Amino acid sequence: MIVKITVFGGAGFLGSHICDKLSEAGHAVTIVDLRPSPWLRDDQTMLIGDILDEATVERAVAGAEAVFNYAGIADIGEASNRPVDTARINVVGNVMILEACRKAGVRRYVFASSLYVYGKSGGFYRCSKQACELYIENYQAMHSLPYTILRYGSLYGPRSDRRNAIHRFVHEALSTGTITYYGAPTALREYVHVDDASTATLAVLAPEFENQNIIISGNQPMRVGDLFKMIGEILGKELKIRFQNDPNSGHYQITPYAFMPKVGRKLVPPLTVDLGQGILRVMEEEHRAMHPEMTSEGGYLVPTDD
Repeated sequence: MIVKITVFGGAGFLGSHICDKLSEAGHAVTIVDLRPSPWLRDDQTMLIGDILDEATVERAVAGAEAVFNYAGIADIGEASNRPVDTARINVVGNVMILEACRKAGVRRYVFASSLYVYGKSGGFYRCSKQACELYIENYQAMHSLPYTILRYGSLYGPRSDRRNAIHRFVHEALSTGTITYYGAPTALREYVHVDDASTATLAVLAPEFENQNIIISGNQPMRVGDLFKMIGEILGKELKIRFQNDPNSGHYQITPYAFMPKVGRKLVPPLTVDLGQGILRVMEEEHRAMHPEMTSEGGYLVPTDD
C-alpha cells in the first residue's frame, strides 16, 4: 500500500537518503526544506519552506499519513555557537510540526534524535533533542499522536559535508597529511554508513515500532586512533595526528549514555557496509571534488582532455 509521507529536512545528508529509500519502497514522498534538494527524484515532490512558518508546515502535512522530521541544526559545534537558533529551529520547529500533525490526524511521527540525547555530552545540541523527545512523548500521551524516535549514531557516507567527522578526517588527510581531532585517541565510536542507517529507518514504519525509541548505530566499534591508522593505510602514507583533548568540545569519550530511565532498542540492518570500504568510497569522492581536472578510467585517475 502506498503511504503518503512528508519529510522535513529531506534535502540534507541523512534526510535525502531516507527519501530515496522511501521512494524506492513505493511511498509517495514530499520533501520540505529551505532549498531545493540536489537529489530530488522524478517521483518526489519538493516544497520550499521553513519549519518555523506555520502555513508552510500545515500545507506540507495536510494529507500525509506519516511525517518524518530531519530538519534543524545537527552539528554539535554549530549548536554550541548558536544556542538561540538551536532552540528556535530544533525545538520550536519540532513543536510546530507536531501540532500540524495533530490537527491533520497523522498516523506516525518519525523524529531524528541522537545517541547523545540522554547522556552528559552534546551541549546545546543534546538539550534540544531532549526537549524534542519530551514534547513528542507528551503529544502521544495527550493527543494520541503515534511516534517513533530514532537515535542515530556517528553517520558517514555520500552527500555529507566537512562538518561530518569522517568526511573532515579524509579531507584533511588528503589535503595536508594531518588530522586534527578534538579528543583523545581512545575515544570509541560506532560509525554507521548512511545507507545502512536509511535502510534501518525504512523498517520502523512497521506497527511494532509505534511509540518506540530506537537506536540506529554501527556494529563495528572503533577507537578514533585506530580509525586514523586505517585512513593512513588506505592512503599508503604516515599521517600526522594532532589530538587536542578539549573537554568543552561536547563529544563523549567511550559512551554517550548516562544512567537514566529512558532506554531504546537497537536496530541494526542484517547487511552492513564495511567501514574500510565505506571510508574508501568517501576518499574517492573527496579526491574527485578536490581534483575536478581528473577523471576515472579503468580504475585510474587521469587528466581530463580539453
